[in-house]
Amino acid sequence: MPPTAAPAMLDVTCLRRVRPWGADPVDIDIADGVITGIRPAGTTPIGVRELDGRGLLALPGIVNAHAHVDKSWWGLPWQSYGGEGSTEGRIRHERAQRDALGIPSLERSALVLRELVRHGTTAIRTHVDVDLGVGLGGIEAVEEAAAAYRGALDVQLVAFPQDGVLRRPGVLELLREAAGRDSVRAIGGLDPASIDRDPVGQIDALTALAAETGVGLDIHLHDPAELGAFQIELLAERTARLGLHGRVNVAHGFAVAQLDPARRRDLLAVMADAGMTMTTVAPLRGAQLPLAELDAAGVPLGLGTDGIRDLWSPYGTGDTLGIAWQYARAGGLVRDDELQRVVRLATSAGAWAVGREVHDLVEGARADIVLMDAENPMDALVRQPERALVIAGGKALHVA
Repeated sequence: MPPTAAPAMLDVTCLRRVRPWGADPVDIDIADGVITGIRPAGTTPIGVRELDGRGLLALPGIVNAHAHVDKSWWGLPWQSYGGEGSTEGRIRHERAQRDALGIPSLERSALVLRELVRHGTTAIRTHVDVDLGVGLGGIEAVEEAAAAYRGALDVQLVAFPQDGVLRRPGVLELLREAAGRDSVRAIGGLDPASIDRDPVGQIDALTALAAETGVGLDIHLHDPAELGAFQIELLAERTARLGLHGRVNVAHGFAVAQLDPARRRDLLAVMADAGMTMTTVAPLRGAQLPLAELDAAGVPLGLGTDGIRDLWSPYGTGDTLGIAWQYARAGGLVRDDELQRVVRLATSAGAWAVGREVHDLVEGARADIVLMDAENPMDALVRQPERALVIAGGKALHVA
């Protein structure tokens, strides 16, 4: 199928013989994209558009809370890594090479979305570059790629100023324009101290714009230790003052993992009071964000793939469950309750990242379901089996 062709979708009214979270087999009734009933397997009347789940493990659809579907060279010949390794170096390299690769484009974004779906993703929060070079072209490409799924795949955009905010006059106006689009749920930011060299200025500008336009703020923050903590504190203060409670996310947030335990506890308490959240892509270099401490403080955490085969890194498959495996393994999580908690991060507990109160295999929830040949969620996390069936909004988007 050509990358821009409409994906094949089959309406499902009953999913038979599946094991939610590894429990006993049930039949799941679906109507208008919503789970309307769950009953013991074999007790549902025969329907026209039913699918046999063959006793497979059923999990809620995977939530990718931090993606960049506009930046990939997926589908093109292999691109060798080049440029400098720093954040600033990667930005320069990307700006120099992206036009030659046709990035952003409808074709590239469509291919990335297809891979995400194949790996069980049904809801995505994706950052899309907005800058003086591409304008809103990347947003338009991702919107068009997502539209092919006719609402079945939930794709929510963050207008992301990858090249800086204050140092590029005109970017704030582009962000304001982007915030007026229905697909854009948040504006982004990037390392206010080390990129714009003005942490107070960037954070003031972005929080004011979020308050003005009614969207959220999802800011990339790579700055380490106390420098990063200082910026998180600035964000928390502005979040409380401007009424942005529950609308501000810190992506990456390496500083949180680098602080001493007492300092981290105090910072997480401040973040929780402001209703702030965090997302991680489980980077292998450096300490992982401490899940138990975030849970204890009440700071929600989401998992995402970050870039996928782009000019920042040749790595990435589009599998958020694979990121969950990486996070658990790198963090030394081995007990059943820990492993299941990580699976929930990638599924039901990711509801907040796409604006849902409930995202689970329960009546009234959106019918986002992924099936795998696994004994239980822990087995699924550790073995990473193929996604046998992916249902999003009651429509089968992928059948292995």
